[in-house]
Amino acid sequence: MREDDEGFLYPEVDESVCIDCGLCEKVCPVIHQARENRPIVVCAAKNKSEEIRYQSSSGGVFTALANEIIREGGVVFGAGFDENWEVKHDCTETVEGLSAFRGSKYVQSRIGDSFKKAEQFLKIGRTVLFSGTPCQIAGLKRFLRKEYDNLLTVDFICHGVPSPGVWREYLKEETIRLYDRKNRFLSHPYQKEEVCIEGISFRDKRLGWKKFSFTLHVSVADRHGDKKSFLLSEPLDKNIFMRGFLADLYLRPSCYACPSKTFKSGSDITIGDFWGVQHVMPMIDDDKGVSVVMLNAIKGETYFRKIGLDSSIVGYEVVLRYNPSIEKSVSLTGKRKLFYSDTKATLDERIENLCRLTYKQRLRMIFDIILGEKVKNFIKRHCLSKLES
Repeated sequence: MREDDEGFLYPEVDESVCIDCGLCEKVCPVIHQARENRPIVVCAAKNKSEEIRYQSSSGGVFTALANEIIREGGVVFGAGFDENWEVKHDCTETVEGLSAFRGSKYVQSRIGDSFKKAEQFLKIGRTVLFSGTPCQIAGLKRFLRKEYDNLLTVDFICHGVPSPGVWREYLKEETIRLYDRKNRFLSHPYQKEEVCIEGISFRDKRLGWKKFSFTLHVSVADRHGDKKSFLLSEPLDKNIFMRGFLADLYLRPSCYACPSKTFKSGSDITIGDFWGVQHVMPMIDDDKGVSVVMLNAIKGETYFRKIGLDSSIVGYEVVLRYNPSIEKSVSLTGKRKLFYSDTKATLDERIENLCRLTYKQRLRMIFDIILGEKVKNFIKRHCLSKLES
């Protein structure tokens, strides 16, 4: 695998040893796309543990499924941070190990040898839960080239995967910003090398599930070697990396025409945030996180019944109305090309320049945050239409 100029990994063929067997093309999930599908059952669900729900991005469904697999003596694969805070796939056989996989990581993960490891476990009869993006699940299925009764695949509603290279650049710039910011408040200056990231959360729920924040847990050492810890939190619309991600500036090129949308991944279960639940099922919305669970196969339905979550059946079309990423890819605009072509500005400057809101966009944001649904819709119909004309 080789990283390109945009920070994404791509397979590279060593032509000196290639025998033209065509196997790489046979297992390619882009060349061999499955048919579009629909879930058998769609549910709104919440984990019964308040603590697990708080630690999870939405309703804590992944943890409940993973706990069941571990209880059965199985193995769970998921995405976690490595020692450099880059995202990679790994596996665990313990409940304690699941915490590394809990919570969203808005960076494309390195699969590494996870497909091979999963196959080895499957061949000796171990139950395997493999979680990942829809395209990663599609890739696993093509890699295995056969169905396994002891494999449970779980993907999630995916907006698109940001560049690991951009994430690396963000962390580097953020460390410098932390150094400059904290030196103003500490009784003694410290070196950039002393800044240590202890934890990262893309979906901190301190302000609630719907107003989640990006949070860094940072420590620095004083002159005596004692650590001082800081919790730095920014709302998603203030954090520069999240703003660029949600503006689709540095997603993988294939994300703009995703080959795995509409359940073509072949996953047993698809999970995600149940955005819009306050309009559909306000009685279950406590702003602590509700998951939408789409059961795509009998195997997925069987495991979901086992875990006994608080759940209610909901119509697919209702969920789709508020979660269009289930079926639609993000749109490719000229801003992505501008982002990567500007090599002189800092990451912060590039994102800031490309994400500035127009007057009309600022009005829409204010309406979304402050006004009720009926008032907001009235103003959009009668006022914004005049601004646009």
